[in-house]
Amino acid sequence: MAELVSKRAQVARNRRTAVQALADYAVDEPRLSFVAHGENTTFRVDSRDGRFLMRVHRPNRHGPGVDSRVAVGAELDWLAALRAETELSVPSPVRARSGEWTTVADGRVCSVLGWQGGRMQAAHPKAVHFRRLGGVLARLHEHASGWTPPAGFVRMRWDWETFFGNTMEYGGVSAADCWDLLPAPVRVQFDEVARRMRIVMADLGTQSDAFGLIHADLHLENALFDGDAVRIIDFDDCGFGYWLYDLAVPLWDSHHRDDYPAYRAALLEGYAQHRDLPGLIHLDDFIATRYVAVGLWFAGMAQVNPAFAADLDKTMDYVRRSLDQML
Repeated sequence: MAELVSKRAQVARNRRTAVQALADYAVDEPRLSFVAHGENTTFRVDSRDGRFLMRVHRPNRHGPGVDSRVAVGAELDWLAALRAETELSVPSPVRARSGEWTTVADGRVCSVLGWQGGRMQAAHPKAVHFRRLGGVLARLHEHASGWTPPAGFVRMRWDWETFFGNTMEYGGVSAADCWDLLPAPVRVQFDEVARRMRIVMADLGTQSDAFGLIHADLHLENALFDGDAVRIIDFDDCGFGYWLYDLAVPLWDSHHRDDYPAYRAALLEGYAQHRDLPGLIHLDDFIATRYVAVGLWFAGMAQVNPAFAADLDKTMDYVRRSLDQML
């Protein structure tokens, strides 16, 4: 593994990029506060015009040959449509002075969103949080099913090749190389999930009853709760995929909890109140697929991000133990 640049140095560099990018937005007297450094580096922006989220996007995030600026712009097109056409609480995309959704600074694509308030409940979830999240997912899918994306709309396609092939880059590392970074027992498990999912996905097909535009990362850390309201954040992974995968995502990291059966029932109940449930016989297969996606992502990110590198062994052990139970 190449020598890692310290997290502090990476964040400082991206902060300079964010400051440069903000000059392209009508945000008066911005003050930046660091939020997170993962796929993207994000900063809270406080200004006389309000509070915003600035994202400095990682290059080559959206698959080979995909222009990151086009892909991020497509994400923001969907957010704008959700805000205009539904009552779902999603971030408000902010246009640059140029009229575009994004700008480029220091060679990095940057974007600005309105700030979303609320509390995360990932540490101490209750069944009610999963029920509300299920309702949100159903309404999100209902909109996606009836929405016609604008011309030039480009997002990731969460199919077998993306999950198990060499489509993605994680932390700048190709997916194939990430497979080679896995501990041998985890690699065996991932190969078994890939074998099963080739059959499952072929059986489901990609018609609208099974497949459409999904959030793809709506776990409890990407939902903010404020009374009865649920505010959805982080559409960075949104793309075309299986409705079932969107239901698997909030369940995968609660799978080990004693309350998991109640969480699962609540999520599905919330969804069913708004939309027919897809073929639930394969839900556990998609939860296993989520473990693969997270494991590959973490292995790649550990090559460039010191925080991920420090937790790599622990995370791989968690994934191995979890899949032992599932498989």
